Amino acid sequence: MKSIIISSNCSGGGKTTFTLGLMKVLKNRELEVQGYKVGPDYIDPAFHKEVTKKASRNLDAFLTGKDGVVKSYLKGNGDVGIIEGVMGLYDGIGAGEEASTYEVSKLLGNMPIILVLSPKGQSASICAEIKGFKDYRNANIVGVVLNSVSKKYYNLLKYSIEKNCKVKVFGYLPKTSEIMLSSRHLGLVQSMEVLNLEEKLTICEKLIEEYVDVDSIINEMKEFIPKLEHKEDSFADFKRKQSKSLKIGVASDKAFSFYYKDNLEYLEALGEVIYFSPIKDKALPEGLDFLYIGGGYPEVFKEELAANNTMKSSIKEALENGLKCYAECGGLMYLTDSIDGMEMVGFFKGESFMTNKLQNFGYCKVRIIENCFGKELEINAHEFHKSRVDLMEDQVYEIEKTQYNGEIVKWQCGYFKKNTLAGYAHINFLGNEEFILRQI
Repeated sequence: MKSIIISSNCSGGGKTTFTLGLMKVLKNRELEVQGYKVGPDYIDPAFHKEVTKKASRNLDAFLTGKDGVVKSYLKGNGDVGIIEGVMGLYDGIGAGEEASTYEVSKLLGNMPIILVLSPKGQSASICAEIKGFKDYRNANIVGVVLNSVSKKYYNLLKYSIEKNCKVKVFGYLPKTSEIMLSSRHLGLVQSMEVLNLEEKLTICEKLIEEYVDVDSIINEMKEFIPKLEHKEDSFADFKRKQSKSLKIGVASDKAFSFYYKDNLEYLEALGEVIYFSPIKDKALPEGLDFLYIGGGYPEVFKEELAANNTMKSSIKEALENGLKCYAECGGLMYLTDSIDGMEMVGFFKGESFMTNKLQNFGYCKVRIIENCFGKELEINAHEFHKSRVDLMEDQVYEIEKTQYNGEIVKWQCGYFKKNTLAGYAHINFLGNEEFILRQI
């Protein structure tokens, strides 16, 4: 499968819009498209899936390790792979390039990169920027797409860039509000909430077909040839560890949609996965061995969650009776007594509430104390939330984050009650098999 990376100089540079439009163009050319997203983001992959009709995969060198990036990439399938970057090309952990789009390019055999740039009030200066991006770490930048510019401005920039940078300009997207995607406090509004998403994507697709040289982009795609050690089934050992087929419930609706494809595949390897809606369904599926409540936007849909009393009672009763459960971020909030005063499940005693700023943001290391699973576990994780919880429960996570200057910031979180583990940290099971196996 030949692939290419779509990157930019910053967040908000037009990566997602161009990525989605390009995916739709390729789909309409009857190509099977596999989407990928660099980093821990959940929302962009959901948009990818709306276009490609298959799950997008996260490539995260911190959460899964470098080998995990390769394994997750190889589990994708299609005629072409479109990899959407994160933030700016070189932006990784702290002030370095670890876990950046650039690092993923290197891990995948120096995968070619297209820079999507949204210039404003500059001409020759953009050439210095592009040359800087190319030369800073010798990134394999094969071309540029200009976003939100007029035809006249585009012609000037194209001439300047191709003359001074020796980099191909594939085309541009005209400035139009019709393809803008609205945002929310944790990023874009979810794909399932955008009522006219298909219309926006169709407009974007037509613009790319008209103003971008898609054939040249396809010609720049490259196939990644892995080393021999990556060709084995990355789930083979995991599947051999299972002792029985389990029945696993996964909360999935507009309030809970933040799940890594790798995590769901791990659960599928252990048995039958049954999806249910805490908003619409009356009760948990019967006979569950394990329950997984991921992150999402329970604070946005708290009224609907609060109104479903039978589901809340069903979950609380099951957890009180010892059902094994793992809840992440929004899942943790849902299991408390309330979110901003709206009654929730009430398994963990205390409340959740929204604030006007990020409480914890970025990659971190989590140490889960020994009395949870009989063994201390240390895992890489990611936090990104504006909410807080005030609970009358013992904390079992000891978390630390290393700042760009080497300073270490520490805090506590995580709650273990009966057989339920819940915390704000988002965890990818790929590379952390023991974490999920000890809960199951």
